[in-house]
Amino acid sequence: MNYKETVNYLFNCVPMFQKEGSTAYKAGLSTTLALDEHLNHPHTQFKTIHVGGTNGKGSTSHTLAAILQEAGYKVGLYTSPHLIDFRERIRINGMPISEEFVVDFIAEYRAFYEPLSPSFFELTTAMAFDYFSKNQIDVAIIEVGLGGRLDCTNIISPDLSIITNISNDHNQFLGNTLAEIAREKGGIIKENIPIVIGEFVAETRPIFEEIADKVNAPIYFAQDNSLVDEAESREMASGWDYMAIPYGHLKGELGGLCQLMNTNTVLTALPLLLQMGYKISESNIRAGFEQVTKLTGLMGRWQELQSAPRMVCDTGHNVAGISTIVKQLSHQDYKKLHFVLGMVNDKDIRGVLALLPKNATYYFTQASVQRAMPANELADLAGEQGLHGTVYSSVKEATLATLKDANPDDFIFIGGSSFIVADLLSFWFYE
Repeated sequence: MNYKETVNYLFNCVPMFQKEGSTAYKAGLSTTLALDEHLNHPHTQFKTIHVGGTNGKGSTSHTLAAILQEAGYKVGLYTSPHLIDFRERIRINGMPISEEFVVDFIAEYRAFYEPLSPSFFELTTAMAFDYFSKNQIDVAIIEVGLGGRLDCTNIISPDLSIITNISNDHNQFLGNTLAEIAREKGGIIKENIPIVIGEFVAETRPIFEEIADKVNAPIYFAQDNSLVDEAESREMASGWDYMAIPYGHLKGELGGLCQLMNTNTVLTALPLLLQMGYKISESNIRAGFEQVTKLTGLMGRWQELQSAPRMVCDTGHNVAGISTIVKQLSHQDYKKLHFVLGMVNDKDIRGVLALLPKNATYYFTQASVQRAMPANELADLAGEQGLHGTVYSSVKEATLATLKDANPDDFIFIGGSSFIVADLLSFWFYE
């Protein structure tokens, strides 16, 4: 098989949560451990930092990777989902895994793993660890896939663990309360390994403290001691100017209100890495914050695609993520708001719709994945919340209609799902 055939095999012949949802979810580590043993435990050949949580994992992981790259480390980065190409999930110093390695890995190990019936994420995680090991990286930033306790990335013994925050998402797997979700995500807290908690609420903090106490893990709550004194947006999409302890003025490339807490989480983690012997200078930190997308290839976080009319996309997809986006939209200066919206059917759709501004013109659409809620059903639910607009069969069609309708002083927002952003960027950059 060539690369295209191999990726089609991965997408269609092993259960893929990104496409199928709950039917592709496998709890437990038995398959992961079998793959890991067959590959001779590649994750033990390099240092790791484990990043979990509900929202902010991607931005936090990429920012840490950028800083460590600037410090001269050979940095692996394992994240999900991808937006355009499968290879985005597995990077070294910002460069995606080679097509050749993907093809060769599947060809070499297919006879072994097919009887195990691994999920897409189990197989991809094994591939990432093998790739990092064979390329002799120094450290990998490993983003949790779903949950934590039973996530297949949880076989690692990291130098540091981070949980960005907890909010309601994937309740069918992780629990119906924030405390239950915190217990699942807190499963990445390991014996004697420091854990940084980015955000907490009254319901989640005691859970994290209890787990950390049981395994003697030093715990640090970034929210307790903000290292971001002040923050001023550079018209949002252009990022933030921070007054940060102890660095003074710090430029952050990533835009969006969510970056305030993500930045504080990263700033809390860095001194712990320094204490462990990581060699990171102040100039490395500054350069990393300022060049995240260039250094790591991050996309889809309050990403501005054009001006006049200004068009921004964001992968926020649950109540917590959308509430931040709505707050952010309220800070924008525009004559009219155009909102291209699509969601997947396993989210709290009514909860999201209740948050959205009623003074926008909506373009309801659906992404090209099985989990996508049909656009006409989404429009019906939105109508119950007083949100009105037109239904379009694809993200491309909805976006082109928006651009036709919008005036130069209007604002276009496109989101509701990572898959909506993926479809948008695919046609925007490659058609």
